[in-house]
Amino acid sequence: MAHGHVTSIDVARRANVSQSAVSRTFTEGASVSPETRARVLAAARELGYRPNVLARAVISGRSHLIALLVAYLDNHFYPQILELMSRALQARGYQVLLVMTDTGDQDEIVQKMLQYQVDGIVMASASLSSTLAQECASTGTPVVLFNRTIPTLQTSSVTSDNVQGGKSLAEFLTSAGHHRIAFIAGHEDSSTSQDREQGFRSGLRHPLFARAVGGYTTKGAVEAAKTLMDQPTRPDAIFVANDHMAFPVIDLLRRDYQLRIPEDISIVGYDDVPEAAWDGYSLTTVAQPAEQMVNATVRILLDQIESQTVTRQTEILPIQLIIRNSARKPNG
Repeated sequence: MAHGHVTSIDVARRANVSQSAVSRTFTEGASVSPETRARVLAAARELGYRPNVLARAVISGRSHLIALLVAYLDNHFYPQILELMSRALQARGYQVLLVMTDTGDQDEIVQKMLQYQVDGIVMASASLSSTLAQECASTGTPVVLFNRTIPTLQTSSVTSDNVQGGKSLAEFLTSAGHHRIAFIAGHEDSSTSQDREQGFRSGLRHPLFARAVGGYTTKGAVEAAKTLMDQPTRPDAIFVANDHMAFPVIDLLRRDYQLRIPEDISIVGYDDVPEAAWDGYSLTTVAQPAEQMVNATVRILLDQIESQTVTRQTEILPIQLIIRNSARKPNG
């Protein structure tokens, strides 16, 4: 018998049980005797039967699928988040449906995910329109923005305290005696980059010396650094909006400008991805509480799924300044 045509009825006949017994065997938490469960599982193995999760979702209204939309995985902060979130959701009986999305087609992708009857959506490094956000709310599908927020949307969000993180870096660099402090931004429309810059500017004793946009890409970061360094007067410190951009900036300054870090120029980043601790970079950065952010996201999402109530919740979690050797340290 072809595996694709095996049904629960076939399994019930082979195990000599009712079809409802087969259904209960493959339903988490359902009541079924150990003897019946063993007979059903043995018959299922013999026939190559696998329950159809999507078909069951049509009947129950619950797929136990969570769509995780990510625009890019180059930044190693997001693969870390993907692992943590997958494990946290699996522990609660849910599975993650990973979807890669490009800027500009995110609404279309969300529409497709709704067709899969996902129980909830997490958007990391991705966004959606107010119209679609309202549609998700009206259909009872909770959406949580991870590591970003859009104040104009009635959508839940979980972030670290990006404003305080930027301010902490500014105070650190200023206390170390830097006066020509520059900033390399991420995407101009990214709430994380905007908040980090806002906090950074508020913590400086002098106006921001210079600014360029890296767009959260390696190429963009390199071009932004060249723009800053090719001016008649160079910065003596640069805050790069995330670690992923900070690494190529450090490589460029050493290779093309023969600068020593931190003796000639200080570089700081944000996220504290694993590479930040490598000896070659030893990057002073801000650590986001990844595990706590994931736990908050899962809690908000599942609370709304189980209560069948979509509300706007916002969580901002504390950050930690990680001091290494890529930036000059304050005296004393």
